[in-house]
Amino acid sequence: MLKVGLLVGRERSFPNALIEEINRREAGVEAEYIKVGEFTNSAPSPYRVILDRISHEVVFYQPFLKSAAISGTCVINNPFWKIADDKFFGTVLVEKLGVKVPRTLILPSNQYPETIIPESLSNLKMIDWEAAVAYTGLPAILKPHWGGGWRDVYKIESLEELISVYNRTGKLCMMLQEFINWQQYVRCICIGKNNILITNWNPTKPHFERYRNVDQQLEPALKERIYNDALKINEALGYDMNTVEFAIRDGEPYAIDFMNSAPDFDISSLTEAYFPWVVSTMADLIIEKAKSVQQTEYRWDSLLKGI
Repeated sequence: MLKVGLLVGRERSFPNALIEEINRREAGVEAEYIKVGEFTNSAPSPYRVILDRISHEVVFYQPFLKSAAISGTCVINNPFWKIADDKFFGTVLVEKLGVKVPRTLILPSNQYPETIIPESLSNLKMIDWEAAVAYTGLPAILKPHWGGGWRDVYKIESLEELISVYNRTGKLCMMLQEFINWQQYVRCICIGKNNILITNWNPTKPHFERYRNVDQQLEPALKERIYNDALKINEALGYDMNTVEFAIRDGEPYAIDFMNSAPDFDISSLTEAYFPWVVSTMADLIIEKAKSVQQTEYRWDSLLKGI
């Protein structure tokens, strides 16, 4: 029996349903919650696949997952890339791939740890706030270049407000982004890079209402473009679990948020409209990867063969 493990936080509706779905199929794959404490540098991984939903918050899990990957476990999402990406790099990358993005710039942090002396910052120059605002326009969005959950995200209406809010961001590295005054907004749920469900979603609603009572129609050509842009983003970033959000202005989709490697899959958020698809499609992916001869390929694989 091939084993797969789930590493989760407080969520239960999605992982419980996923474990039940995988085990119900009797496909030669058994799913369970992982229990891990101290582990050694030579400890093998008993899992063919690990679904990671929490290592972005619990640092201890990060070396555990990377060690499992060296043992041959397929980790969803890739633990080496997941903690190395950032929103600014992603914006630069997908724009070069031909996907529309808001005008974006990144700012030096407002504060630094006490261990960093002024001489260590000798390459930095003062921020030209007027040039920054001229580039993005106003209103604009100020948000961290790494992180999620809409934490520390601000809509900025004036230059004075921008400076005031920036001065309260502490050690966060922030980016300033053009605000897209959209007429439509969609969220693509992406599983296995090429399984993409375009959902009706409204970010202005309360968290648990964003998938509910959002009725909008997309023109076939626009829907196809959104699908292809989401596919391109996931292929470029290598995510097997992600959500990609597009703000649609004057018929043009702009990729707004597309590095959500542990999206909210709770049934109370997704609703019955989307929850069954997510559970079933993720079960398909995990079973397929558990049975695959070729797992994720890393640079050191050729050196480890035959050892």
